[in-house]
Amino acid sequence: MGIFNKFSFIFLVIFLSLSANAQVQRHRFVIQATKVKRLCKTHNTITVNGMFPGPSLEIKNGDTLEVQVVNKARYNVTIHWHGVRQMRTGWADGPEFVTQCPIRPGGSYTYRFTVQGQEGTLWWHAHSSWLRATVYGALIIRPREGKSYPFPKPKRETPILLGEWWDTNPIDVVREATRTGAAPNISDAYTINAQPGDLYKCSSKETTIVPIDSGETNLLRVINAALNQPLFFKVANHKLTVVGADASYTKPFTTSVLMLGPGQTTDVLIRGDQPPSRYYMAARAYQSAQNAPFDNTTTTAILEYKSASCAAKKCNAPTPIMPSLPAYNDTNTVTVFSQSFRSREKAEVPTDIDESLFFTIGLGLNNCPPNFRKRRCQGPNGTRFTASMNNVSFVLPRNFSLLQAHQQGIPGVFTTDFPANPPLKFDYTGNVSRSLFQPVPGTKLYKLKYGSRVQIVLQDTSIVTPENHPIHLHGYDFYIIAQGFGNFDPKKDTSKFNLVDPPMRNTVGVPLNGWAVIRFVADNPGVWIMHCHLDVHINWGLAMAFLVENGVGELQTIQPPPPDLPIC
Repeated sequence: MGIFNKFSFIFLVIFLSLSANAQVQRHRFVIQATKVKRLCKTHNTITVNGMFPGPSLEIKNGDTLEVQVVNKARYNVTIHWHGVRQMRTGWADGPEFVTQCPIRPGGSYTYRFTVQGQEGTLWWHAHSSWLRATVYGALIIRPREGKSYPFPKPKRETPILLGEWWDTNPIDVVREATRTGAAPNISDAYTINAQPGDLYKCSSKETTIVPIDSGETNLLRVINAALNQPLFFKVANHKLTVVGADASYTKPFTTSVLMLGPGQTTDVLIRGDQPPSRYYMAARAYQSAQNAPFDNTTTTAILEYKSASCAAKKCNAPTPIMPSLPAYNDTNTVTVFSQSFRSREKAEVPTDIDESLFFTIGLGLNNCPPNFRKRRCQGPNGTRFTASMNNVSFVLPRNFSLLQAHQQGIPGVFTTDFPANPPLKFDYTGNVSRSLFQPVPGTKLYKLKYGSRVQIVLQDTSIVTPENHPIHLHGYDFYIIAQGFGNFDPKKDTSKFNLVDPPMRNTVGVPLNGWAVIRFVADNPGVWIMHCHLDVHINWGLAMAFLVENGVGELQTIQPPPPDLPIC
């Protein structure tokens, strides 16, 4: 056997052994209105298969998912597989008018993609208007057959989905805000696995119970599925050991509190090492924007030791012990927590950078257009809220998706002149002149060559108000190599870069009045949106998109669109 044949044979054996255990999993998601009662009131809530939260999908690294989505609701819908790399399968990514036109009422579309090289907790959610308030669920990726976790195997695993509930139709909330130009009404409750918990009216009978036994080590897969609110999460009297985030393993570290921005996931081990009893796990807001109204309620679930359970015998269960949560504006706790993350192994961080980008992110205020009545301009001082990156407020197309327009060469849908740097340098976190409050609307993309090594400085601004923004990039994981406060200074802040073991994430919390630096290699062709995961800010335009060009040959080229791709 010649040396090349020998190598080919070895590669073939490796390939066959990797793919031998890979499975194709098929599911059907029916989007439908379902009667859901919360806070004493019944609503016609949009759900998947009548379930709230939606079904948990459990797969192995290497498996392929085929999910047929049938829309029996009265709204357009798409589903996004949050954090899935979607290598060459951009058509399955899901953001409305970015990679596909929405699935119209009565229509259907099958999402097909393979999850490769990712393990841990991701999730799926609607990516159309505010439907993701109730259309979401966990996506759990276990190691391949014969492989194990890089930590002791937990006795049991429990997804913990943190959500946000409006005591009205969330679609009406966002439509009203779009009409008035004001901030949308805040939520009425937070939820754990879709239940508000004991501290809300008409809720304590349904409070989520999480079982544990003395001496057990269990895995909690915590997901922030809230629409607009970063959340603190704590379990009374129990420490949590973080072992993963956004489907990447981390160096384990122990903490008593988590903070997750919307979109983020954190895997933690919890030990049954306390006296058998009942303990509240609780979540409430981390509110970084000053003077902005927010939902200040607290959601709870109960960590219940088996021996303290009343399931088997009639008894008065002890009142659960309540954790003390951080203050709503406790940025110090958030900083300590976010700076504790490290990749488990030495990271392959790109070093020779081809594209060095600097993006300001933040809010804005548009002056009231002359043809608008006063009631349409109910933002501060008779304005309308807006938001932007590098002073461009992102506008989604309406007649084509961006990926279709790119693939089919349709002119006039987008331009590729998104600025690599702010059009104007200013004191980003200082007192900003009112003349900079009005961004320019546009559908501008930034073009990246296949394989280019990219660095982005994400800089918060104090326009209107500084805020912690969870920025999510579709189609990619990235390394967070540094974070800090104030204005990013390349002269002194470059020394803070961690190029050894920075954490790999798909969503980064850009600190309040501060900055974060991320790096990735543009190895996935397609159109990929990067946006703030506070949905109120997406509506206002806090987004941009990358157009990553095809490379050479089939493996560096996006697959052709599937035949059932919805048309606009």
